[in-house]
Order: sequence, then C-alpha cells, then structure tokens
Amino acid sequence: MAGGERVARLMRQLAGVACRCPAHSQAYSHSYKHVSAGEVQISERKTDYAFEMACSNIRFGEGVTREIGMDLQNMGARSVCLMTDMTLSQLPPVTAVVDSLTKHGVTYMIYEDVRVEPTDRSFKAAIEFAKKGDFDVYVAVGGGSVIDTCKAANLYASHPEAEFLDFVNAPIGKGKPITAALKPLIAVPTTAGTGSETTGVAIFDFEDMKAKTGIANRALKPTLGIVDPLHTLHMPSRVAANSGFDVLCHALESFTALPYNQRSPCPLNPIHRPAYQGSNPISDVWAKHALRIVAKYLKRAVCDAGDVKARSSMHLASVFAGIGFGNAGVHLCHGMSYPIAGNVKTHKAKGYCVDHPIVPHGLSVVLTSPAVFSFTANMCPERHLEAAEILGADVSKVKKADAGSVLSDTLRSLLYDLDVEDGLSAIGYSSKDIPALVKGTIPQERVTKLSPRAHTEEDLSALFEASMKLY
Repeated sequence: MAGGERVARLMRQLAGVACRCPAHSQAYSHSYKHVSAGEVQISERKTDYAFEMACSNIRFGEGVTREIGMDLQNMGARSVCLMTDMTLSQLPPVTAVVDSLTKHGVTYMIYEDVRVEPTDRSFKAAIEFAKKGDFDVYVAVGGGSVIDTCKAANLYASHPEAEFLDFVNAPIGKGKPITAALKPLIAVPTTAGTGSETTGVAIFDFEDMKAKTGIANRALKPTLGIVDPLHTLHMPSRVAANSGFDVLCHALESFTALPYNQRSPCPLNPIHRPAYQGSNPISDVWAKHALRIVAKYLKRAVCDAGDVKARSSMHLASVFAGIGFGNAGVHLCHGMSYPIAGNVKTHKAKGYCVDHPIVPHGLSVVLTSPAVFSFTANMCPERHLEAAEILGADVSKVKKADAGSVLSDTLRSLLYDLDVEDGLSAIGYSSKDIPALVKGTIPQERVTKLSPRAHTEEDLSALFEASMKLY
C-alpha cells in the first residue's frame, strides 16, 4: 500500500509540473479526475484521452520488388490476386512483380481494370472479381487508386454477405466496425503521394452524390508495403507534382489537426476509436520529417524524372506522411477536395492516361491549401509558423497574428514555382458552383471535424471563393 501511495503522489506531482517539450506541452495536457486504483472513468469523459499508432510493415530499397515472390512463397500463398491499372500493366513495376511471382512458382490472376480515381461502381467491379477468385493473398501494384481498390476488394470478399454501404464512412454509409479477419495484402506503390501502403483507408467517388467518401478502419492496412523508389522514375512530371502535393497536405493537415484529446466523443470501447484520431506527439514527428523532405526535394523530383535521390526521397516522404496522417487524420483541404474531384466537368489533367475528365487528388487538395491554412492559423499559430519555417519562410520577426498569411504565401509561392493551375477557376469551376461544392463537403465530417477551427457553411463558401484564384 505504501508503495502504491508513493506512486500515486509522484504521478500527481508530475501532472502539475510545466513542461516545454512539445509532446507534453499545453497542446496535449488534460486534467483528469483522480480515481483510486488508477482507473479512468471513460463513461464520464466527453473527449478522448488516448491515441494509438497503427502502421503497415514497410520495406524500402531500390529493386526490393524482386523479393515479393519470396514473400508470397513464405506466406504459403496458393492463389494471389494481383491488381493494377491498364497503363501500369504495361510498365516495369508490374513486370518486376510478375517476374518475381513467376520465378518463385506463385499462382496468380491479374485484375487490370482499376479506375484512376475509383468510383463506387469500379470498386464493386473489383469486389466481384475478388469474390469469384477465392484468393488467399492480394497484391496491389500502383498508386492510391489501385491500392485502395484492392483494400476494398479484400474487405468485401472477406465479408461476402455485407452490403456495400455497411463499411462506408457515416453519414453516407453505415460505418460498421470490421470484426472478421481479412486476407494478407501486399502494396507496391508506384507514386510518391497517397501513403496508402501505410493506412487503413480506401477512398472512392460516390457517383450519386458527386463527392468522394471512403472506408476507414485499421483492418484495411496492408500487411506489407514494398516501397521501391525505382518505380517512381516512371511518373510523368505532373503526376510527380500532384502526388507530392498530397504528401505536402497530408503532413500539414495532420500536424495542424485538432489535438487527439480534444476530439469527441470519447469511445466507450477501443474498437470504436477512429483511425483518424487528431494530432498527437508521434504523428507530429512523422509529419514534420515529411515536410522537411518535401521542402528539399519536391521541386527536384518534379523537374527531373531521372533525379533518383529526389524521387527516392519523395517516396519515403509519402510513407512518413502516411504514417502521420494515417493516425492523426487530415481536415479541411481533404474534406473540400472530395467534391472538387467529384464534380469535375471537363478538366483533363496533363500526364494522366485516362479516358475521362479528372481532377487528380493531389491537385484537388492543394488548390484550397492557401485559403484553408489562412483560416485555421489563429487556433494554433505556432504550428502554422513552424510549418512555414520548415518550408523555407523566414519567421524570425513574424507575429502570431500573421501566421496564416505567412504559411499561405509560402504555399502560393511553391505552387507558382511548380506551374500549378491558378485556382479552382482554372479547372472549370466558378462562383456558381460553390453551393454544390459546399454540399459535397458537409458529409465529410470524418475529416472536417478534425479542423482545429470550427466552421460553418458560410465559412466553407468563403474558402471555396478564396480558392477560385491563387495568384
């Protein structure tokens, strides 16, 4: 008893000591009601008190794809589903995977009808293929579209009785928890942006609503992400740019998200704790490291496809940012991006071999970033200034009140240097489209609720209006 009392007294003393370490500073402090025996009365809490870190196993190295056949052999794989898209099926990344599978005697079937920027319809087509195949392992070779499609196919093939909306995020779907085990999934990313090889998230366009939504659950995480930087050498310049913008916004949004212990409600059961939990000390480390790499290598990676160091570094940055946002979440840039992509009219993105209009995900995210971070900065100006400094701004004499404008200007400068379209108006939108864009953002509460600043429909309208032109 005496020992227990000393421990309890020490813990109370520690709780009252101020600490300047970012991991324990005021941003993450919380007052707890003292409970004998050290119990936390979860049922009485309004906000969460814990966070957890989840991530796929990651293997990185030039040429490491050659090992995938051995991995599948080690797993005892009998029938492998290999998913990719029509363009990639003719390129070296898929060839490298197929060669390794063949060399090691792995039986597989290829599904190459993945849609770039997938829809609920394209997800369902892949799901039907998976259900008919009786596969025991999945392999996804491609960008986020391929990896997300493969996650969904694995999920619903493992839950053959489930309806499509059962696992789709609320309020669009039912958001049911995933309780059954999925088959192993190995992701081989070929772009440096989505970080899908690290996360339990699968995103798609819900065509009836003309907005993106998705499925978010840790059970979707790939078993292994094979990150081979040689695959990124085949990315066209604009694909490298848009993928890099996704890394940029993943890092910025997770770093500036609502702190995990301010997110509500507090789950009564850990199975209900969301994958996107709010900013936390561990995600912060990954987000800031990703930002430093973006600042150093993004322009080089876009301007020179043969710059192996730059493209390799951006591939790692994608992984780092994926670990960060996969546990902390994103907020307004991503929430607003979904209707921007979903309501696309005639925009044809350069560098993408597709037969339909698309606004690439990274572009749809970054076009609102100057307006968004100008809006959110007053809630955590120190973090916005720190991000601006990492990206190259001189903040030595900047006041906290100017944090938003400094980060916003830093982002505009970066986008201008990389020849990014001049706002939403340059991809086919006008002020008349704002009501539809706002309507498509409202259901994205899974991410928008993590904005550090509360917002109204009028605020969203103003942000879209401010994003019509960037320069």
